[in-house]
Amino acid sequence: MLLEAVYHRPKLNWSFAYDEKTVALRLRAKRGDLDGVEAFYGDKFEPFEKMKSAAMICSLSDELFDYWEVSVRPEYRRLAYAFRLLSGKKEIWFSERGFSAERPLEHFGMFEFPFLHASEVFRPPAWVKDAVFYQIFPERFANGDKSNDPENVQPWGDKPEWFNYFGGDLQGVLDHLDHLSELGVNAIYFTPLFQAQTNHKYDTEDYLRVDSHFGDNALLKRLVEECHKRDIRVMLDAVFNHAGGTFAPFLDVKEKGAESKYADWFHVRSFPLDKVDGVPTYDAFAFEQHMPKLNTANREVQEYLLGVARYWIEEVGIDGWRLDVANEVDHEFWRKFRRVVKAVKPEVYILGEMFHDAMMWLQGDQFDATMNYPFTGTVLDFFARGKLDARGFADSLSRQLASYPRQVNEAMFNLLDSHDTPRLLTICEGDVRLMRLAVVFQLTFMGAPCIYYGDEVGMTGGGDPDCRRCMVWDPAEQDRELFEFYRGAIALRHRHAALRTGTFRFLLAKEGEGRLAYERADEKDRFVILMNRNKKPASFELEIGAGEWLDALTGEPGAAVSSRHGMLELELPAYGYLVLQSHG
Repeated sequence: MLLEAVYHRPKLNWSFAYDEKTVALRLRAKRGDLDGVEAFYGDKFEPFEKMKSAAMICSLSDELFDYWEVSVRPEYRRLAYAFRLLSGKKEIWFSERGFSAERPLEHFGMFEFPFLHASEVFRPPAWVKDAVFYQIFPERFANGDKSNDPENVQPWGDKPEWFNYFGGDLQGVLDHLDHLSELGVNAIYFTPLFQAQTNHKYDTEDYLRVDSHFGDNALLKRLVEECHKRDIRVMLDAVFNHAGGTFAPFLDVKEKGAESKYADWFHVRSFPLDKVDGVPTYDAFAFEQHMPKLNTANREVQEYLLGVARYWIEEVGIDGWRLDVANEVDHEFWRKFRRVVKAVKPEVYILGEMFHDAMMWLQGDQFDATMNYPFTGTVLDFFARGKLDARGFADSLSRQLASYPRQVNEAMFNLLDSHDTPRLLTICEGDVRLMRLAVVFQLTFMGAPCIYYGDEVGMTGGGDPDCRRCMVWDPAEQDRELFEFYRGAIALRHRHAALRTGTFRFLLAKEGEGRLAYERADEKDRFVILMNRNKKPASFELEIGAGEWLDALTGEPGAAVSSRHGMLELELPAYGYLVLQSHG
């Protein structure tokens, strides 16, 4: 055994309460090094002879490690535990004291989960696990009210530029809610709606007013109410890391310098506010002079921003906040933010934008989830770009899943493209078959999938600003076959909890290959999904268990597929997929 590779530490993603009765234990070991692992556990105040054992399952593997897991239910909510590592005839015990050839003889020195407090169970909003989000860039979705159009508005569908306008607004969204309901999405993520000077609105001028080119506060409230009637949740984008260059307190500091009562609202290195050698004399988003960074350690700034967060929940009824540049704001502000918004509406979804490991933000005191860009990169590198083989794909996703508790993985925001990236079909070089593979995986994986507006009808576009083209509403210019594919895949996800909250495991993912198979399962349903990323047909021979399986998504939905003696044998076309559901 390579003991140097073995790792466990209580709390975080290694031992965590999944619910009020269940503690999940996770242990890392060198890939392929152990034949088995047992958890040896019990209550630290009961006689030691009452300790129990439970076999752990190797549920995930990446390029270096296996991750062994088991869930236990401590009767008195206290847990003392150690691990028994098995390799051939060799046996090693692992506890907080380290490694030993002998089994522990007392509770002292074992790992501990001291007490399962209901108040400390991390509970992301339950509705998020069932959500399929739809991202809307308001300026480009639909122009429903020409009376609020900006000056020099461009004809709908012309080429997008960084600084031009097409008149998209909230009335346009209201006018097309039937499209969203038909598609099957049940949550909307709006990029910023508040008063600002740019078409993207990430340079907030007034945090308490809907941008006049989009409508007004009353119209947003009406839109939220109409969405709720259709069981569609609404999440807004909050830019609390920085404000816009026309934000009133910033203008006051520009005018009065150090004498301004708002001087400490920002991170000013020197006055006057200016640029020196191309760098602002104050902290900003990147080095953008018109996006000054807010000092969220300042009490007045905290009170102002927390009041903003409260206002849109109380007055308009929104269901979530997406937090821009969230990793550059101090942790203590986010802790206060969570306490404030959850006190108003416990089921508000708090989503942080970051591109890296986020465990320090996902312990139940700050965010519910983050935008899952590691997922995005891995899915695109396998399905769209062909940079990963099936083994590399499985390794990367397994490492990501092992990095967080299960309830975090179930609430992660899984996107494939956005207003900041080239569109999915463009990344797939126009090949709809590759796009469908990526989307099928997205919609059958754990976490909340998000569809960027227009992807469902075949819109294309390169990097910003080309990815922000006007939504195509003419049916003759839409890919209606692609729309029906999206609609069917979303409906399948909605119908079966196993595709949202069931267990996940890879069944086939070999080095140098494009064949992939994985399983989603719960106590009611079991799904096996097969995918062929190869440019030519590929044969599958897979042990999936005896019985009858239904073709749930492709080919002839509802058709029976036989599994003789538990072995499935079939051929998939190039870039083909098959979603099988256990029947009976």
